[in-house]
Amino acid sequence: MRPVWWKGRTRATLDHMSSMPRNDPRQYDGLADQWWRPGGPFELLHWLAAARAALIPPAARPGAVLVDAGCGGGLLAPYVSKLGYRHVGVDLGLAGLSTASSHGVSPVNGDVTALPLATGVADVVAAGEILEHVTDLPGTVAELCRVLAPGGLLVIDTVNDTALSRLITVTLGERFGVVPSGLHDPALFVTPKRLTAEFLRHGVRLEVRGARPSIGGLFRWLILRRVPTGGRIVPTASTAILYQGFGVRS
Repeated sequence: MRPVWWKGRTRATLDHMSSMPRNDPRQYDGLADQWWRPGGPFELLHWLAAARAALIPPAARPGAVLVDAGCGGGLLAPYVSKLGYRHVGVDLGLAGLSTASSHGVSPVNGDVTALPLATGVADVVAAGEILEHVTDLPGTVAELCRVLAPGGLLVIDTVNDTALSRLITVTLGERFGVVPSGLHDPALFVTPKRLTAEFLRHGVRLEVRGARPSIGGLFRWLILRRVPTGGRIVPTASTAILYQGFGVRS
């Protein structure tokens, strides 16, 4: 069963993506016109962006900086635009950065393993749906913490490294159009235990909680593909598939 967005130019783009290795960042350039498409392949990422933003307080000072690591098309922007931060988005994909810029994000082309930003520049670092894509987790964590000022807030969400998460995210998710095929390499998924240990090495004690899509919203998106979906991410006791984390740098 092909999802509704599997049509025309997008179909051709995704067919081309099938020849790329899993987790190849070039795949996002081929989907650049889908970032803000209602009911499109990134619908769940909009819900995740809203849930991530709900963990971010208003800026405590004029000129406060929020670094959005792996910002993609800037989906976090509408949810933090009134919080008083300068929203700086870092990403490898130029097409995604161009889209993010059109939504008010200050774009920076760069790799999350070597952020082209000054040490301690960020009052908040948000790293949403990026940690399951990096091939150098220790290096990425070190960089996220390096740019975060002492007392600054870190907010993340990612996919757990479990058999259930691989089944839902890759096997079933790709089959039923929850995510485009090939975007994830399950070998890169990371457990909360490993991630909290990595951040603790750099002075951030990460608190973790499970998260999941609302059942009604997910059903409307998958079956009806209507706009608006009314979908959202809600907290759950289980971290077996998806989890959020937040912590302050000491």
